[in-house]
Amino acid sequence: MADLDAVAARLTALLDRYRPELVDGAIHGVPAWVWPGATGHDYFAALKRNRADVGVYLIIMDRYPDDLALASPPLQARRTGRATLSFRALDDELERELAGLLDRLLVRYRAEHGG
Repeated sequence: MADLDAVAARLTALLDRYRPELVDGAIHGVPAWVWPGATGHDYFAALKRNRADVGVYLIIMDRYPDDLALASPPLQARRTGRATLSFRALDDELERELAGLLDRLLVRYRAEHGG
């Protein structure tokens, strides 16, 4: 059985790399990383530990599908919704892939906010 607490901790650390540029937020009670002053669903990423996996919600990914298309097939296979990647495990290689995707998406998100 997967150690979802460890997966969540690893994903949190990965997203925390974007502080202090992004600040704490929440979307429907789920922790989120947002641009200062952003409201509603205008978050960069949200993270939710579920019963079977840990979901990373990236609304920005839905707006820029070409950035996901650059990711490896194993990372693309984690897509479980328009803007969701789900993880039951996270090894070093997959974490590097996800970091690359997040870096590309942050450039887009920053540009949308005039940063």
